[in-house]
Amino acid sequence: MTPSASRYATKPWLALLDDAQRAPIQPADTLVHAFRRSAAEAPDRVCLAYFDGRLGYREVDELSDSVAGHLAARGLARGDRVAVVLQNSPLFVIALLGAWKAGATVVPVNPMHKSAEVAHVLRDGEVTALICSDRAWETYLRDTAADSPVRIVLTGCELDFQTRGDTRVLAFERLPQAPDADDLTAVARAGHQAPEGRAAGPADIALISYTSGTSGAPKGATNTHGNIMHNAERQRTGLRLPDAPVYYALAPLFHITGMVCQLAACLNSAGTLVLTYRFDAGVVLEAFAEHRPHYTVGPSTAFMALAAHPACTRDHFASFAHISSGGAPLPPALVEKFRAGFGPYIRNGYGLTECTAPCASVPAQLEAPVDPASGTLAVGVPGPDTVVRIVDDQGVEAPFGEQGEIVVRGPQVVPGYWRLPEATAETFPDGELRTGDIGFMDEQGWLYVVDRKKDMINASGFKVWPREVEDVLYTHPAVREAAVVGVPDGYRGETVRAYISLRPGAEADAGTLAAYCKDRLAAYKYPRQVEILPDLPKTATGKILRRELRSRAHDGR
Repeated sequence: MTPSASRYATKPWLALLDDAQRAPIQPADTLVHAFRRSAAEAPDRVCLAYFDGRLGYREVDELSDSVAGHLAARGLARGDRVAVVLQNSPLFVIALLGAWKAGATVVPVNPMHKSAEVAHVLRDGEVTALICSDRAWETYLRDTAADSPVRIVLTGCELDFQTRGDTRVLAFERLPQAPDADDLTAVARAGHQAPEGRAAGPADIALISYTSGTSGAPKGATNTHGNIMHNAERQRTGLRLPDAPVYYALAPLFHITGMVCQLAACLNSAGTLVLTYRFDAGVVLEAFAEHRPHYTVGPSTAFMALAAHPACTRDHFASFAHISSGGAPLPPALVEKFRAGFGPYIRNGYGLTECTAPCASVPAQLEAPVDPASGTLAVGVPGPDTVVRIVDDQGVEAPFGEQGEIVVRGPQVVPGYWRLPEATAETFPDGELRTGDIGFMDEQGWLYVVDRKKDMINASGFKVWPREVEDVLYTHPAVREAAVVGVPDGYRGETVRAYISLRPGAEADAGTLAAYCKDRLAAYKYPRQVEILPDLPKTATGKILRRELRSRAHDGR
């Protein structure tokens, strides 16, 4: 089928968008340009709030200018890579903007990664400069960086820019400055001028975002400045937030969701970004009460944890104009339980690192439908500049309502993987992203994600998608978290195994939960095996680690 004949190219979802969401956009060239515009328009507005610390736009502009000047003076060239290994603190934002002002490409790294994982990123990305916490440098990054191209190191203490010292998340002490690293905060306060002639353009690579590497070594997605600004501008025009919006950074900034939907969207809107280092449900709720944010985005597991906290009340969410969920499946039962208990309707979203966070979301004026056949909650609709299609294994378009692989074309899709031409050609044929996710689209344009291709369970020749079983489990009042995997079975080939954590104070046993699913699912779908754990393993972004649970099952643990 030619593109002109494509049923999806007609974009039926446009009818679901309002005029502002459909209107053409003209984003700034880069987030640095957008940030400087915001700093010029509102220099004294609070840009970053960190516990009791407040940094205005003018101050953040000057601090990041100084970091850029220092990096340039140390020999960092335009296009060099700068790895940033920091939690959600002002240091992350200052380092990011400073590196970009110096003309560099930023490589955001999960601070929870181990030495071998970071070593791969430093070597594969040919990283010139490393910006990290003082503790990480002393405990493992010094040795890791020794066998890498890194020759410039800045370390900072994430106790800086606040005095509250909340020990729930800031339970560490300041270390003496390392003799083999520069002090990031001191550099930022030194008053250096940003170098001239380093400005990037929309086509330049802003980030090399390494994927989780579920198959083979992690690959670096090359998010351009244009990719980031497209989605940041669509967030600004589509979310219906008030002027000078307050964003709470629930997702980590090193992750593409936090980077784009929180940091970039906030700075592009001249808003205030509230940071609290890392996730702790009690700390988050207190920040909601103190800062009264208008927007946040996080995985469904974070909202489960907030709802389970004994201090959580409806008032904590009274200020929100919009709450989004992404990065992990959002069960319909959770959406309704959350709304009934605390007020807000959580709007779904869908995206990947390779499409710079969202490529589909639930418009601010709508609620996502639930597919009556499968019980799956829609993840949203594409934007007006994006085409999402469903194709079969041969690449032929599936009709509306039929399942297949989700493929995406649009201005947020990255040009490819860092120095991996074969992987780029395979994943981005003709510039279109093959996501590896299975889903379908209805005739109105609502997109539904069923599961990952690789997570499909083959039980006696029948396809079982873990997501469908998990959605049923989430309707049980005792279930807090659920994950379903396939495990070897001599008779069926594979059988369905469910891992469950229970809500505080709730009681249920494995047999009860298996029977609950048996009453609601076809015989081949319900979990023959159920194990109850205190907590399910998760990534730093809150996504439940099915692969770890699958390994646990295969190892007989």
